[in-house]
Amino acid sequence: MDMIVSDAYTHRTYYMGLVDNNNKVNFYDGKVRVVDPEGKEFAKFAPHEYLEHIAEHVEPWTYVKFPFLKNIGWKGFVDGKDSGVFRVAPLARLNAADGMATPLAQEAYEKMYTTLGGKPVHHTLAMHWARLIELLYAAERMLELVQDPEITSTDIRTIPTATPDEGIGIVEAPRGTLIHHYFTDERGVIKKANLIVATVHNAAAVNMSIKKAAMALIKPGKEITEGLLNRIEMAWRPYDLCLACASHAFPGSNPLPIHIYNSKGKLIKKL
Repeated sequence: MDMIVSDAYTHRTYYMGLVDNNNKVNFYDGKVRVVDPEGKEFAKFAPHEYLEHIAEHVEPWTYVKFPFLKNIGWKGFVDGKDSGVFRVAPLARLNAADGMATPLAQEAYEKMYTTLGGKPVHHTLAMHWARLIELLYAAERMLELVQDPEITSTDIRTIPTATPDEGIGIVEAPRGTLIHHYFTDERGVIKKANLIVATVHNAAAVNMSIKKAAMALIKPGKEITEGLLNRIEMAWRPYDLCLACASHAFPGSNPLPIHIYNSKGKLIKKL
């Protein structure tokens, strides 16, 4: 528990996730809700309104963009109420909602927040706990759905009656919010698309998490061991990254090299 709540793995950010009409967690339908670092509702919008609330910052050293809350602005890789950085994924969904829509998941939801000192929870490692709560919710929801007589309906496809020209959809993937925005030509063939996937939403926070863990754990004169690097890796593993999705690039065959520099910018180790 000490590791979960340690400052090395903590960021006070905004949180975003889909909610139903009762502000309960929903994976497939509803409105996008954003809460501030104190847990107060900051924004709530329909999928087609996402461009009014989200913008993307670009850095020259990566193909991955960095979304931020438009009404606050990009203030850099910093957390806090004055920074437009927000997070998605299981913990963010629970923080952005008022609860779970099924009884056992709601019980587990309440236990997590009681154990960790109240809501919202800013501890990155708690994403693993939140993920288990969502698995419980999914199991309960599946049981509800298999008992619904509509699942045996033969009405399983809606034939288009017109050629679409634009479509926007938002759903929740296990690793966080997905925004898909498509434009089509006169044949209905996609000519332009804008995808903001979960790893993109979390990209700024991931960089912040790695930096904070590294600064907390790597000390002058201290040997940089595999175990120490594993603890730094723990700072970004909870985000369940898909960098190929985020950068729109095919993954390479070799692992990424790690370069460690000292305070003077000198390369001291390659891994």
